[in-house]
Amino acid sequence: MSPATAPEREFHSLTEIVQQTMEEAGDGHVSVDHLMASFGHASFVPLLILPALVLITPLSGVPGLSTLCGLIIMMIAAQQLVGHTRIWLPGWIRHRQIASARLQPAMAKVLPLTRFIDRTARERLTFLFKRPFKWLLPLACVIFGAIMPLMEFIPFSSSLIGVAVTLIAFSILTRDGIFALLALVPLGAVAWGVTSVLSSL
Repeated sequence: MSPATAPEREFHSLTEIVQQTMEEAGDGHVSVDHLMASFGHASFVPLLILPALVLITPLSGVPGLSTLCGLIIMMIAAQQLVGHTRIWLPGWIRHRQIASARLQPAMAKVLPLTRFIDRTARERLTFLFKRPFKWLLPLACVIFGAIMPLMEFIPFSSSLIGVAVTLIAFSILTRDGIFALLALVPLGAVAWGVTSVLSSL
């Protein structure tokens, strides 16, 4: 079945999202638009997790990719925050492509991590997914995505933000608030790194 006609699918784990991405990459190149269609245009959390996971891989070192992933995270989280039912991205983002030969090995590297995280997840601290807290999680992702272009100049900071967004989005997927709180750890490391860089200027 082509991505254009693929039915909406529910995802329950990070590993499922990684495996789906690797399957859809195929040979040659894969576009953002193709991945959006294969996951479903209403799959806010999986499509929020995907660019965040990319930032954790060695692909984060590709010039400009961190900025692109940050913009995707910001736009998807913002649309989730205001209650859109389908994701919209501008054409210049949807048409961006990445070589399958680079994407598949990069995603394979995070599989051991995603499998470990999936095994530990269960419903905890579910008050974080009720008003007013439930708006704070996508809002945090909007902010992280917006500052991503600035992080291109600070080593490893984009990967740390990718970890934070992955943990927040995964917490929404599984209703496990522990992962939302764990996101504070990489964010603290980013804050320390930014402070160190600024103090050295």
